[in-house]
Amino acid sequence: MKKTIEITMNWFGRLLLIVPMFLFSLLTCAQQAKNPVWVRNWPDPTIWQADDGRYYCIATSPRRSLVSDDLFNWRMSDISPIDSSSWRTISSISHNFWAPDVATVNGKRLMYITLYNSAEDSNIAVLQESSPCQFQFKGIITRGRETGIEDTIDPEVVTDSQTGQVWLFFGSVGGIHRVELTADGLSIKEGAKYEHVAGLTVHQCPSRSQVFEGSYLHWHKGYWYLFVSSGFYGNHTYQLQVGRSKELTGQFLNREGKPMIEGFATPVLHSDEGDNFFGPGHCGEIFTAADGNEYIFYHCHVRDSHRPGGRPLFMSRIQWDKDEWPYIEGGKPI
Repeated sequence: MKKTIEITMNWFGRLLLIVPMFLFSLLTCAQQAKNPVWVRNWPDPTIWQADDGRYYCIATSPRRSLVSDDLFNWRMSDISPIDSSSWRTISSISHNFWAPDVATVNGKRLMYITLYNSAEDSNIAVLQESSPCQFQFKGIITRGRETGIEDTIDPEVVTDSQTGQVWLFFGSVGGIHRVELTADGLSIKEGAKYEHVAGLTVHQCPSRSQVFEGSYLHWHKGYWYLFVSSGFYGNHTYQLQVGRSKELTGQFLNREGKPMIEGFATPVLHSDEGDNFFGPGHCGEIFTAADGNEYIFYHCHVRDSHRPGGRPLFMSRIQWDKDEWPYIEGGKPI
């Protein structure tokens, strides 16, 4: 194991700023030894801290979960995040389970997840924690066929601490939208309106450079920051960007004051054609680690002929400039 760690550290180099988590410890069936595991594909991550103090992480197609005591060292958990009866239910609706978001709403931990069949037939379901770190299906909360919003995907649920309102942000090629949920987070509030808040549609911008997806909301010093991803997820054009608003229901603007609803955002993390690590995006939560620094989680492609494809899980230290705009040193996942 020591030799494996040394090789890994030499390979990645700049671990002070970026800690790509490609190796995790997996307990054997006999629970007697730990073996290094390459988590080749862990896209669209979401992370939460459970009641036991540990951190848990799931991703698209969440049949397994990762667990960590400190955010830096991860191992595979033996807990399936979705119970078997709920798997059967959601499998009858779709075979594509994308971009989960775990959020605590009114004291209860909920999972929101995309059930995708097509851009037109895409849905967001909600599950509720029924036992520690395991969730049970509660229902579909929004359907693209009913709203007419293409790509009803990538849910992000956040509670406004000032008003107590619960909001769902979601979307991609049809634009990012916002809609209010009920206080328990289990359904759309009666009479709530869907509002377009960020990004152009793919029909307006076929290059997808101003089409946003993968919403993540973060409160920092008087602002709500809306992190988004733009570009094509499979190549170097995919990148992490951000805008901010003083209110969740307000207009999100980029650093120059241009509206996100018109496709403007401020770059946070990008890659260039030919980079070994490329297409960073779809970030998860921001946490403060024991070292006092803040870290943001996301996925990224790796140009590795031995393990082609996939989007492993990364984390990078995130900092704030004098105007309270987030940045990652060097702006690249290398």
